[in-house]
Amino acid sequence: MASELDGDVLLRIEDIDIGRTREAFVVGIVEDLSWLGLSWCSPVRRQSEHFPDYSSAVDTLRDLGLLYPSTATRRQIADVLAAVSDWPSDPDGAPLYPRDLLGPAVHLEQTGAALRLDMRKACALTSHREPSGLRYKALDAAGQLTHCIARPQKWGDVLLVRKDTPTSYHLSVVVDDALQGITHVTRGADLEASTDIHVLLQELLGLPQPLYFHHPLITDLSGRKLSKRFQDTSLAELRAAGWTPDDVRDAVYSVSSSKRALPD
Repeated sequence: MASELDGDVLLRIEDIDIGRTREAFVVGIVEDLSWLGLSWCSPVRRQSEHFPDYSSAVDTLRDLGLLYPSTATRRQIADVLAAVSDWPSDPDGAPLYPRDLLGPAVHLEQTGAALRLDMRKACALTSHREPSGLRYKALDAAGQLTHCIARPQKWGDVLLVRKDTPTSYHLSVVVDDALQGITHVTRGADLEASTDIHVLLQELLGLPQPLYFHHPLITDLSGRKLSKRFQDTSLAELRAAGWTPDDVRDAVYSVSSSKRALPD
């Protein structure tokens, strides 16, 4: 797509979780993508080197009165919700943050506290600008342009600053997309629902909105997406087994066309 639009491909290393990031993982990403025949512009942006950019966005949201501290642990949240039936969940299946059910002590301003977005305030603020709802453009599976309405309310008070790092996935990618001049974002279908949060943050921060496309995932025979968490076969292992980049492309095309799983 980038070449057809006379654009550039960018590689971004999303390594805000410094405690779990390893240079070997970065090397593996570069080796896999290079082996597949992909190339990208330099320099490669590493999120861990740009925390001040994300902190600036946090300051903007704080000045708007849209952030509040939270020191609630998972255990505290679970204990509060244990006595509540039919509590709503976000698109990922996690319970919405029960701010009104937790005691005030977990929302005191203190060093190291996580920060959450006050979703009700944020949506109320943007509703004055977009009465019919926040809209964004996306490409469907057939490559046709569609107009979508973001519904960030379904995520509740999302975490935007973690206790152990001054940002989060949602905040970092929105800021990076703007700073890098991203016009087209391609992500897996498992991240499609997150676009609602990103569109809201773009509106709040006054950032441009890219065009989105969410591609189907490659799964195993049970329909579960492939993941290193479950020790699924990696590109490096396929390469070591004698696969070629064309073999991988042919297998992926076969999977997407017939909904079959990638061979072992």
